Amino acid sequence: MSRIGKKPIPIPSGVEVTIDGPMVIARGPRGELVRTMDATMSISRQDSEVLVTRPDDDRRSRSLHGLTRTLISNMVIGVSEGYQKSLEIVGVGYRATQQGEGLTLQVGLSNIVQVAPLPGIQLEVEGQNRILIRGISKEIVGLQAAKIRRVRPPDRYKGKGIRYVGELVQLKPGKGGRKA
Repeated sequence: MSRIGKKPIPIPSGVEVTIDGPMVIARGPRGELVRTMDATMSISRQDSEVLVTRPDDDRRSRSLHGLTRTLISNMVIGVSEGYQKSLEIVGVGYRATQQGEGLTLQVGLSNIVQVAPLPGIQLEVEGQNRILIRGISKEIVGLQAAKIRRVRPPDRYKGKGIRYVGELVQLKPGKGGRKA
């Protein structure tokens, strides 16, 4: 049995989970998320918990079991608490500025890069070198963070670029660091 799939998903107060066949709807104080799960998984609600069970021990069923449980759990957490990712910009002259709902990035390119938020995402700039990405869908928050990071990923030799807060970038020594 999947250890993750067997765990019941607790539903916090203020969150409503509706199950309509393979479709799961989560409503909470932050918004609403709808997702259609695989039809082979049976999803049921008991009191203030959601349970996911699989039909058999098939390889596909085993892998979908934990995935389905995790997706529903992420929906419940998203509509109750929300998700947040932080990016930091490292480099002399590199900066981000808030422009309406979007961002303007100056990261050593010949042009200024405009970043528009995906639906359901709020972008904030703290200071000039920290970007906060907030939303209710874990998947879309991660996608927006990856798109912003892709504008200027960290350089392996100097460490300049856009990185996740706490991300370790191992710097290479370069030509002067090797032994002859």
